[in-house]
Amino acid sequence: MTRENYESLGLAPKPLRPHILAAATVVFGDDYYNGKRETINLSGFVQMNKWPMPGFEHRVDERGHAQFDTELISAPEVGIKGFSYELNDRIQILSNPKLPNTGHVKQIAPGRNFPAEFHIRRFGILETSTMRLVHRNVIPIYGIVDDIPPFKKPLSSPYLGFPRGDHHQELVQAPNVVRGTELPEAWYPSDDENNPIGITPTVFFAAAPAACMSMLTDPSMIMQISMDGQLTLELGGRTITVEVAGDHSLAAGGEILLFGPEKHDEGTGVLAQLARVAMVGECPELGGRVMLRASWARPSGGSLGEGTEDSLSRVRYPSDLHFDAQFEIVTPHGTLYAANPVHIAGRLNDLDPQGTDLALEGPDTALVTEDDTVKARLTGAKLVMRESIVGEHAAVNV
Repeated sequence: MTRENYESLGLAPKPLRPHILAAATVVFGDDYYNGKRETINLSGFVQMNKWPMPGFEHRVDERGHAQFDTELISAPEVGIKGFSYELNDRIQILSNPKLPNTGHVKQIAPGRNFPAEFHIRRFGILETSTMRLVHRNVIPIYGIVDDIPPFKKPLSSPYLGFPRGDHHQELVQAPNVVRGTELPEAWYPSDDENNPIGITPTVFFAAAPAACMSMLTDPSMIMQISMDGQLTLELGGRTITVEVAGDHSLAAGGEILLFGPEKHDEGTGVLAQLARVAMVGECPELGGRVMLRASWARPSGGSLGEGTEDSLSRVRYPSDLHFDAQFEIVTPHGTLYAANPVHIAGRLNDLDPQGTDLALEGPDTALVTEDDTVKARLTGAKLVMRESIVGEHAAVNV
């Protein structure tokens, strides 16, 4: 049997710059046990420098395991971003340029390139409109990958299964999904040189469930969209309409990924994913300010076009856009989870989505707590796409 090493992959001496979907469970305040906890969906654009670029090594150890070096870099357009319900603000996470965000890809079985161990020593910067935070201890990022780049299959779950809830459960990540370990980790205010100040933290990354998790995706096109609209709920025998809105400049609104046939293994047609949603409104019946979001654990998959297209460029407009949306509603008293996906659909006139309506079609769904207690029903939704940024990359600084 021929013993493999990573030289056989013929990797180009240039960085990887893929789209990334991520989530982090965050506790706000200086008291980890009693602070406000939130799972935040994030996405963005990362750059990973790697062997065979200059300064990076490939080696085989004494037991026959091949490995090569990697590094996450920091730049203004590189990082991940999302919208925090608790802060009512945009959050973005960058690599700390003052500290080494280095790691490796290493064979698990000697002489076999895959599956492989992926490991990064992560030092981050967390920014909002009012805060800049850093952490003192390294956050090891670990996962098992089966290719380089380790792209996750479109529309697939980040877990081996489909959990519901944000707290107190064991979760098993899927291949090509990486996760922060040695958590929780405290984040502190930062000076201009990215050094932590004092001994009182402002934020923690929690140990579970979406503990600093991420996966690389390879979409054909990315839409970052400001959105507004209405949700219709049945609550206590009453029908309630909730106005919601989100601005893409605050990492709110919605993000849609389109995957042409060359990006997936399901034959012809364009797959679509409603990857991130954050739309905020007021609902006194649910306790005050609420936020519609898309589930991190359960992808909201769909399609664009007729299903016979052999590339995204072959889609004829106007064209139908469909999603089986896995919605959640964050409230002051906890998150409500749609018991089943709801089908939402609209028609795109072209790849500029402005003016497109996405409306709920078909059955409604119960909104339940983590213990499956029904609190309300989602009976209608109309989401209108407004200003957008559309392109092959989604830089964090837009």
